[in-house]
Amino acid sequence: MKTAVVIGAGPAGLMAAEELALAGLKVVVAEAKPSPARKFLMAGKSGLNLTKDEAFEDFVAAYDSPALRPMLEAFGPEDVKRWAEALEQDVFTGSSGRVFPKAMKASPLLRAWLRRLDALGVELKTRWRWIGEAEFETPEGRVSLTPDVTVLAMGGASWARLGSDGAWAQDMPDLVAPFQPANMGFAVNWSAHMAPLFGAPVKQVELRAGGIKHRGEFVVSKRGLEGGGIYVLSKAMREGAALWLDLMPDVSLAEVEARLAKAGKQSLPNVLKRLKLDPVKRALFFEFGKDRDVSVARTLKNLPLIHAGPRPIDEAISTAGGLRFDVLDAGLMLKSKPNVFAAGEMLDWEAPTGGYLITACLATGRWAGQHAAKRA
Repeated sequence: MKTAVVIGAGPAGLMAAEELALAGLKVVVAEAKPSPARKFLMAGKSGLNLTKDEAFEDFVAAYDSPALRPMLEAFGPEDVKRWAEALEQDVFTGSSGRVFPKAMKASPLLRAWLRRLDALGVELKTRWRWIGEAEFETPEGRVSLTPDVTVLAMGGASWARLGSDGAWAQDMPDLVAPFQPANMGFAVNWSAHMAPLFGAPVKQVELRAGGIKHRGEFVVSKRGLEGGGIYVLSKAMREGAALWLDLMPDVSLAEVEARLAKAGKQSLPNVLKRLKLDPVKRALFFEFGKDRDVSVARTLKNLPLIHAGPRPIDEAISTAGGLRFDVLDAGLMLKSKPNVFAAGEMLDWEAPTGGYLITACLATGRWAGQHAAKRA
């Protein structure tokens, strides 16, 4: 019987293992941590956004890598939903198009998936730390395997405590684009008056950076700016684009000016209250806009949010960088390492939150597993 080793037991690795087992290979999954899919389970604490229910071209456009298209065509949002339902996890689509399991957590889905893998004969080895090729440090000592094919699925470089530390990249530096944080917060050196507002959400605003506009919300935290509205723009901001905030996106500049004129000679704090700006919006105005050499109305519509750069990469939800697609063939096999494939966040692609990350991990894991099985 042909054999396969999958290194990493996140969603990409488990998907690859399933495809290999379905093809008749004897599969060992080696996981460095004491239990599988720790980052996947962490994502489940906020509901486990599996995918995004939207037109396929819009879905694909969210990714920065055209190389992912065939994998997403083969396993896209509808396939993800069917996959979850086949594991007896009913899903629902929220108003934004985001798809979640009705259980709103990852653990029931993972348990069902692991049972199915076990029934297929997949052998999961935990506390097996990869040290190169198909060698591992294990609780029983060093183990060396000789598989017919190998799938690498060791994750990116964020959330090291959950297993994605990017250490594997040191063993193949010529094949890797440098890691960068993605879907991350940005540090801000706040004034003292902002402290009472840490944790406050900023809602019903429009954020702009690098030609991208996004209606949404974000959070003022002790560390800076965080949340979905920031993550959507994080790539542009990481690349140097300034961040601007429209505090009144549903009101035109002319209407804001008219409302300010009606306020007369009232103090600015009272004027902002009359405009029905909540405390956190007023605080942001005074933090970033009170000394600008433009009108109050223009500042309300175009407030610069000054930050000190991205938060550390280990705090990021995901990472950009990883194995470059030019060092992989169309089946995700490393050109320099025959019979070794790669999948998931090890690959050099980037996408926003909202279901895109998990979908691409599943799709690339499935693709690598299928092509590895054909190669065996």
